[in-house]
Amino acid sequence: MIEIVHPGIMSLVINGGRHGHREVGVPSSPALDSYALNTVNRLTGNEDHAPAIEVFGEKFSLRFSADVCCAITGARVRARLENRPLCSWMSFEARSGELLTVDEVMEGFRYYVGFSGTPVLEKVIESYSTNLECRFGGYRGRALQKGDRIDFENIRMVDVRRIQEEFIPGMNQPHTLRVLKGPEIDYFTADSLDGFMGDKTRMVFTVSTKANRTGIRLEGNPLIFRKGADESIISEGLLPGTIQVPADGLPIIQLHERTIGGYARPAVIAKVDHDLLAHLKPGDSVTFKMIGLEEAESLYDRKMEIAALIKNGHRRQQCGNL
Repeated sequence: MIEIVHPGIMSLVINGGRHGHREVGVPSSPALDSYALNTVNRLTGNEDHAPAIEVFGEKFSLRFSADVCCAITGARVRARLENRPLCSWMSFEARSGELLTVDEVMEGFRYYVGFSGTPVLEKVIESYSTNLECRFGGYRGRALQKGDRIDFENIRMVDVRRIQEEFIPGMNQPHTLRVLKGPEIDYFTADSLDGFMGDKTRMVFTVSTKANRTGIRLEGNPLIFRKGADESIISEGLLPGTIQVPADGLPIIQLHERTIGGYARPAVIAKVDHDLLAHLKPGDSVTFKMIGLEEAESLYDRKMEIAALIKNGHRRQQCGNL
């Protein structure tokens, strides 16, 4: 039903991921921006965590060979269907033979293309998500390439809808990531931690070119280990959003493609900001802000309330910042 004309820099079939298998080394491999994934599914009439295409890079394009409802969420993009301009975070009807092209990414990094149907692909461990390292899931266990074709079943047309501006998160730099204390926070000097995520002047890091779905390496002033503190730990299980610091003192933000790690963990990114990690791109500025567990839970609950409003089709004038 769709044919990939240009895959952008990288495009993958993903969904909500495969969960419950980390103890045997199988990562979850979900969409990095679950809010964008679930919203694209709202716009196309699918259930939460249904599969879509996660893309980064401009010039992504595909051709339809059947009528279908489609939507793009995540990064704000300038796109067109044939020569008709499209808005992201809005559903639209595509007709057989038409070409969808993303010309420019204006804010954010990764975007999600969803369809009002179910892809005819094999589930692996109950998930459509692509695991690039293990080479399974998605489309033949790899990134999409020019000429790849994906058939869909249960295609249906749904009402065209648009997400209100106040429901769309900001994705522009500089990014401030809210964090909780990590297990090895006492491995680092007090001055170093204060500069890293304190209440006053905080260090600004830059996203390096070594950033992918596994993790995001940062560049800047290194964190300083306390005298006598180990610069590595016995490998333990990793949660997505964990910040690890190797011997060079430069943080690595872990995403979803690793299940264990052996570096000290001064902090863990609050779940409310996990989706923002999908939009950190090389060259972006990043700072960290320490918050407490109660605040982290309150912020996440508020985000889930907003998601529920979208699900139920309710209107709200003021939602605050995500």
